[in-house]
Amino acid sequence: MRILVSAVGLSCFLCLPCSAQTILKSEPLMLAPYEVAFVKDASCPSGKVLKVTGAIRGLHRRKACVALAGEQASLATATP
Repeated sequence: MRILVSAVGLSCFLCLPCSAQTILKSEPLMLAPYEVAFVKDASCPSGKVLKVTGAIRGLHRRKACVALAGEQASLATATP
């Protein structure tokens, strides 16, 4: 019984999505189709970040300025 309870608890922990979003300082060169990256740059007004969504080959990425709450975001550096 303890094994069953611990297995259910562990599976619930692993299935929870991470609530914090990482905000990059520059747009990544490669992005998988439909993958989302948040970028802090000068193209968006203050208080907003650029949301970049990857596209399939031959199509352009989708870019939009969105607002994120301060507790949902953490600033990170993009790795080339």
